[in-house]
Amino acid sequence: MIDYTSHESLLGFEIEQLKEEGCEPTELADRYNRLQMHGAPESEFESLWPLADALSGTGPMEEDEPSDLELIKAARPAARAQLDESPKDLDDAIAGAWLGRCAGCQLGKPVEGWPHWAIRRYLEPEHAFPPDDYIPYIPDHDVGIPMHRSAEEATRGNFSSMARDDDIDYMIFALSILERHGFDFAPADVANAWLEGIPANMTYTAERVAYRNLMLGIAPPESASAMNPFREWIGAQIRTDVYGYACAGDPAAAAELAYRDAVVSHTKNGIYGALFAAAANAAAFTTGDPLQALLAGMDQIPAKSRLQRELERVIGLSEGSLDWEQALAEVMSTCGNYHGVHTINNACFVAIGLLWGECDLEKTISIAVACGLDTDCNGATAGSIVGAILGARSLPGAWIDPLGDRVGSMVAGFDGSRISDLAERTHALAKSR
Repeated sequence: MIDYTSHESLLGFEIEQLKEEGCEPTELADRYNRLQMHGAPESEFESLWPLADALSGTGPMEEDEPSDLELIKAARPAARAQLDESPKDLDDAIAGAWLGRCAGCQLGKPVEGWPHWAIRRYLEPEHAFPPDDYIPYIPDHDVGIPMHRSAEEATRGNFSSMARDDDIDYMIFALSILERHGFDFAPADVANAWLEGIPANMTYTAERVAYRNLMLGIAPPESASAMNPFREWIGAQIRTDVYGYACAGDPAAAAELAYRDAVVSHTKNGIYGALFAAAANAAAFTTGDPLQALLAGMDQIPAKSRLQRELERVIGLSEGSLDWEQALAEVMSTCGNYHGVHTINNACFVAIGLLWGECDLEKTISIAVACGLDTDCNGATAGSIVGAILGARSLPGAWIDPLGDRVGSMVAGFDGSRISDLAERTHALAKSR
């Protein structure tokens, strides 16, 4: 568990974040370690933040990984995705995206945070690896890692609706922001919606720190960076699929909406994950090929960023003779240093699911989840993209029927919503553009 009130805890994550950005926090790390050795009070750890702030932005990748939208646009690669001119059967496709996202999220919930090896060990005795159905509930398993606290309400046979999950809550928030403010919403509108509608204890990592900053009067984009060592983690990437649905067929427009949401809590690759997911979803409505959707997402992020480099590597691996587990091992050889809820490693797992999933919902979400780590997020994003490509009428009932066309939510007024109603409301937004 992360202690969000402890400067000692947050500074430990900050030192790792600075290293990932290519900075050299040697002095900061030495002073931090000395304070730990002597059991120093919190005030002394707090006094180290100015040194951390002075280091931020000094790494060699700074020009290649901007957080300003205009600089991001200037740093993008030449467009590679080959898309059709306009979406086909948009109503069915948006419903498919919502359903695919819910199915992938539900599949991943019971094993959220587990590594690949643990998921394999859990499912192999059931002859169910990679999963060919929702995760079974085995309370006396011998993996040595507890199942996620949601397991009893998200495992096979134990649910009749999509269980509440922050991945879906943030989707609903994005939908409500678009309905309330239109396509010209500002980061401040997102920030105010959070403060009005999300309890602080229902936020995590970068969102929790940004929420604290907002309460202290620190407005976006500074809310994303002030004492926020989680600024490149996955939180923004899980919030932006709806922007892709609402901008179906227009990845650039979807990415711009995602940017305005992401800057409340994230910087650099944390922002890029949001742009990538929104744009890939928007592209999925105008292609039958998951690779083209991935490329469309990648076209919206800086060409020399770490996220771009690792996603390009996954595509390269898919062009060889490796199976998905071999590709996963290759990804972990370069991304194994990242935290389990970082943007970069998990985005690569989404890409593995899409590239080895053969445009099949079951294969796609099963592989994305079986890669491990942030399993509910990865299953949701991969399921969303392939769901949009296939459309609701082509999705297998074995994955869709158990959801009961219902979704739990902590967003006021949305608990127990029909998934079909959320899709219809999203379709109305897409038609209004």
